[in-house]
Amino acid sequence: MRSRASAADSFPVPAVTAAGAATAPVPPRSDWATLQRLFPYLWEYKWRAMAALAFMLGAKLANVGVPLLLKNLVDTMSFKPGDVQAVLVVPIALLLAYGLLRLSTTLFTELRELVFAKATEGAARRISLEVFRHLHALSLRFHLERQTGGMTRDIERGTRGVHSLISYSLYSIIPTLIEVTLVLSLLAIKFDVWFAGITIIALVFYIFFTVTVTEWRTQFRKTMNELDSSAHSRAIDSLLNYETVKYFNNEEFEATRYDENLKRYREAAIKSQRTLSILNAGQQLIIAFGLVAMLWRATQGVVDGRMTLGDLVMVNAFMIQLYIPLGFLGVIYREIKQSLTDLEKMFTLMEREREIADQPGAQPLRIEASPAVRFENVSFAYDTGTEGNAAGARPILHNVSFEIPPGKTVAVVGSSGAGKSTLARLLYRFYDVQQGRITIAGQDIKQVTQASVRQAIGIVPQDTVLFNDTVEYNIAYGKPGATHQEVEEAARAARIHDFIASTPLGYRTMVGERGLKLSGGEKQRVAIARTLLKNPPVVIFDEATSALDSANERAIQTELRTTAQNKTTLVIAHRLSTVVDAHEILVMDAGRIVERGHHTALLAANGRYADMWAMQQQQSPEGILDEIGV
Repeated sequence: MRSRASAADSFPVPAVTAAGAATAPVPPRSDWATLQRLFPYLWEYKWRAMAALAFMLGAKLANVGVPLLLKNLVDTMSFKPGDVQAVLVVPIALLLAYGLLRLSTTLFTELRELVFAKATEGAARRISLEVFRHLHALSLRFHLERQTGGMTRDIERGTRGVHSLISYSLYSIIPTLIEVTLVLSLLAIKFDVWFAGITIIALVFYIFFTVTVTEWRTQFRKTMNELDSSAHSRAIDSLLNYETVKYFNNEEFEATRYDENLKRYREAAIKSQRTLSILNAGQQLIIAFGLVAMLWRATQGVVDGRMTLGDLVMVNAFMIQLYIPLGFLGVIYREIKQSLTDLEKMFTLMEREREIADQPGAQPLRIEASPAVRFENVSFAYDTGTEGNAAGARPILHNVSFEIPPGKTVAVVGSSGAGKSTLARLLYRFYDVQQGRITIAGQDIKQVTQASVRQAIGIVPQDTVLFNDTVEYNIAYGKPGATHQEVEEAARAARIHDFIASTPLGYRTMVGERGLKLSGGEKQRVAIARTLLKNPPVVIFDEATSALDSANERAIQTELRTTAQNKTTLVIAHRLSTVVDAHEILVMDAGRIVERGHHTALLAANGRYADMWAMQQQQSPEGILDEIGV
């Protein structure tokens, strides 16, 4: 399996031109820009957000009322011994009110979270779905370059970042700001401005220190994330290539590579933890100075007779209520910054340019019967620059022209690397041609929707990869919603029904990841059944029987010929014996058509095709038997 590198796994993600060349890295967007990008997803739930804010305000008003009630309770307790009314009436009423306020704080908080939960989950769901759809819309080039493990980890962190950002901002930052405003107003009005002044000074130092140190620490968190994605990518890639690792006895080599990433991650994590300890210690030092200054002034007020013991208790309660959430401000700010970073990375992935996109106003492909397929002067190169076939490009096709008449079969043969499979990829619009055009039923496939083009084509690929699901699911994938009878008929036509029926679970047999529980021939027959079930007007057989033995190949060839009747068929083959009945055979070499014609005419021409035929006849079992006179 080829190794896949991911542009999405690095930070920031490089932009891609329409031709697919990487350009200069995209500068990371600001935190405010990321919030603006997230806002439309939340605006859909604006009424829930307003209700949540109302509940949050109610919770904070109740929370601020607790110290005020506690002050009255303490002052009321200054009664003469034996005063029954003071003991039984006033304190009990205040105690009940105190308990009610405490309950109200919890109740409003839970209502806030309950009301806004739908908005949080809805936004996360919508973003995740958009990312998933966008990834499927990106070109084959992107998916050949990506690293699955790192990309999935980025998406996972981005989705989690939506929850964290909303949770910490709506449930922590905004409530704390409301409470600080209420407390400072009460202290300034009820006592003197110095109480508010001391609190503001402490808050300014606290916030400045927290923001400065957290910004410094962000680099270590980014490094941790990148190393985490890298380690995850290598682990996934190694596990996907399990058999290759075993073939070369490289388990220890893979473990060493993985451990190198884990070691670098550990070093970054230790740096992050060390700076976190510095942040926490500094925060608690600032909080301690603020509390001491406030309590000193309150105590002095009690001594001077300007304040009661209840006032002292109230100030202390206010400070405790205020500084407890502030004690988590460093963690909250760090998590918000990290959530914004994760979201920014996911949004960058969502905004990655779609190399192959439908033109504005593109209409579906119109097909009434078996259509003609034409390649008209098609030239194509992989890895082109912004100026066409620039330096570093890999030219594959050179002015290729041919036609597959309606209901006919055209075969393409040639050596490996001649450009045969590229024809199928271009027909599917995995890439767009740089020169010339491809038409189906006279319609340029670049002018119609991609979905309609792919709906009209069925393919049996050379390398069949199956979903980790049942045999029935994989066959029915060609026609979602197909009945079991239709699936079974397709399996019979592909000569795999008997094998499926012989397994203990039958069509409910799991095929394993990428179909590894099946042999190559079994996977290929599942792919044939899947295409037969789809029953499209245009069919591509890309080495469709390469993994089959001779007996099964002959049987399948008969079924494929039956299937190809009245369908426009492109056959890409290495074994020439499978294409002798084709309407026309194209011989390709280095991206050019060097010969074309029917099998008999090509043999008579005694050219490249005749040489290939002679060589394969000598290598085939029948040819060997002829040589030894059997």
